[in-house]
Amino acid sequence: MPLVRKPPSGTPDSAVPAPDAAAVLTMLARGTDDERWSAARAAAALPGSVPALGEALAREKSPRVREAVLTSLARIATPESVKIILPLLRSDDAFVRREGSDALLAMKEVAWPYFAALLQEGDTDVQILACGLVRDMPNETAVRLYCDLLDSEPEANVCAAAVEALAEIAGAEALPALTRCAERFRATPFLAFSIKTVIDRLRSQA
Repeated sequence: MPLVRKPPSGTPDSAVPAPDAAAVLTMLARGTDDERWSAARAAAALPGSVPALGEALAREKSPRVREAVLTSLARIATPESVKIILPLLRSDDAFVRREGSDALLAMKEVAWPYFAALLQEGDTDVQILACGLVRDMPNETAVRLYCDLLDSEPEANVCAAAVEALAEIAGAEALPALTRCAERFRATPFLAFSIKTVIDRLRSQA
């Protein structure tokens, strides 16, 4: 997971010299592994470095350097950063998808507006991954998004991911959507059983 590290304790930000933009971007594009890693970290302090970081991410093979690039994008935390990272969630490589989701969670307040669209992606793997991301949103918003998904989603596995999340965070407000989903998927035993388990627990807590 990309880690956003703070400056060492007792070291004011003003004491860190501003990096030379041209040198950093040159190293990011053509340096050694160590130079690219250092440049990726330094780029977080450069105005307008997001496009260069996006280009670096697209061509970078070193896991260590990719982590540094993603960390800087998460530190910058702009919608442009989010848009660069979102395509990673559609990768066939599970490790790349995990890189992307971890980076989005590291700047979740900026990424939250994009999570609802991911739930409607149409790619089952992306939607299931998005169910995990939505779990980190404010509770009321997350429950609403999951319930909306249960009312419209045709894929049982996606609904199962939403039900699993609702089991952890929802209260009685989720019962109507869970009941409607159970009716739609009454011929899908694993999902019907999962929903019934959650409904029974929520009713017992009411």
